[in-house]
Amino acid sequence: MNNPAAVTACVAVVLVASVVALGGARLGRAAGVRADLEDWALADRGQRGGLIWCLLGGTVYTAYTFTAVPGAVFSSGGIGFYALPYTIIICTLAFVLLPKLASTARAHGHITVADFVQERYGSPLLGLAVALTGIFATMPYIALQLLGLRAVLSVLGLHADGVAGDLALTAVFAVLAVSTYRFGLRAPTVVSVVKAVLVVGSTLAIGAFVFGRVGSPGELFARADAVLVARDGVSTLVPDPSLAFAYMSLALGSALALFAFPHVLMVAFSARTGSVLRRTSVTLLGWTAMLGLFAVFGVAALAAGVRPPPGRSELAIPLLVLDIAPGWAAGLLLGALVVAALVPAAVMSIGAATLFARNVYREFVNPKATPAQVTRMARLMSLVVKVGALVFALGLRDQAAINLHLLGAVWVLQVLPVIVLGLLHRTPHRISLLAGWLVGMVVGTALVNVSGFTSLVRVHAGPVDVQVYAGLVGLALNLAVVALASPLLDRIGVPRGLSGVLRPVRTVRGGGTLR
Repeated sequence: MNNPAAVTACVAVVLVASVVALGGARLGRAAGVRADLEDWALADRGQRGGLIWCLLGGTVYTAYTFTAVPGAVFSSGGIGFYALPYTIIICTLAFVLLPKLASTARAHGHITVADFVQERYGSPLLGLAVALTGIFATMPYIALQLLGLRAVLSVLGLHADGVAGDLALTAVFAVLAVSTYRFGLRAPTVVSVVKAVLVVGSTLAIGAFVFGRVGSPGELFARADAVLVARDGVSTLVPDPSLAFAYMSLALGSALALFAFPHVLMVAFSARTGSVLRRTSVTLLGWTAMLGLFAVFGVAALAAGVRPPPGRSELAIPLLVLDIAPGWAAGLLLGALVVAALVPAAVMSIGAATLFARNVYREFVNPKATPAQVTRMARLMSLVVKVGALVFALGLRDQAAINLHLLGAVWVLQVLPVIVLGLLHRTPHRISLLAGWLVGMVVGTALVNVSGFTSLVRVHAGPVDVQVYAGLVGLALNLAVVALASPLLDRIGVPRGLSGVLRPVRTVRGGGTLR
């Protein structure tokens, strides 16, 4: 333990967050709400504006994001700033899509996005495809949050590969498991408020330390530029113009994929009204601004001469904090990063567990299950998911988790057409959607593997020679199959089956509206 003051302060922050998770969520249940799946997974669809801002922002902007983005700037230069247009696109998509999806879900009692898909297309098989894709894509995403925790623990002297580090990681996750098992979405909701306060405070504090002790923004970029030239022979703070298409496709593909992840849609389904989601979508830009500052802190880490271990660029910000801040302050700031990992990990586990209980267990294993049995299965699966992610993070190399998350993002992007096209008045043929999903999954997986597990693949056709996000290539082929197969299936008379015309509800409790 290299810095007792930092460790003590970090532990204090985590303990406060743990008490809030176990105590604050209990207060949220004090009003006599029901103990069913809608209550456990969606907090009874009663989340208001401030809570949704904290919870949705705390879910989308993960601890790994706040360490990986500046880490990408530290290791690769300006290309790491792709996260800023990516998150701006997220706000736009959230404004357009989330209110309509949430209103439809409320009107028809959908708990998960797979519920929506199954009823809209009258296809349990298509619902199963969406559910399983979401579950398998979410597992490595939870493991990434653990990697963010391990990064903090390692710079505090608890080595990632040591017993002490593993025990500390397990203890933090145990509190998360107990609180979400008992209180469902209410637990990460109350912790998300703590996270929002800590992230805002940490951003301002780190900024004050960086610009006060390392230099002004102009000095940071000048010194970082010199470091990159000395290290790599060329400065990459300004990306090569030839990478413009790769930059844009990475930002667009990443933003689109986010809205197919079940945990993001689950948070949206928990909102009280559609207007809450619209307002939140605009104000999420506040989280983007903080992420932009963290990207600049990656430049500061270069300028300050921070030297993380080879291949561990995500440690750049924790190491910078320890270098420029007093021990107690560094501990508080690093504790904020630990809490930042707890919120998305909890929400992701609830989302994956609810998908399994509703769309796998109830639909295919035990169709006669009562609502109480389905809720109990979801709570048990939330524990299984967390334990699985913990074993995953402790047993595999960090790069393996990152590779699997990359695959997961490509996979989940392939269910986006099923979700978005389901909002149209006339939907494509369900078999064409299933075929498109399968083609996108196979092609996306193959491209990622062939390229050696990188986000970008080279597409060469005649005069066109560009790098493109692999998930977008799979998505393009997915949509092409849907566009070609749907009218063909209708023409040859393949029945569409019974599908529902899902209309949003117009009024909700308390006089709010969802349009």
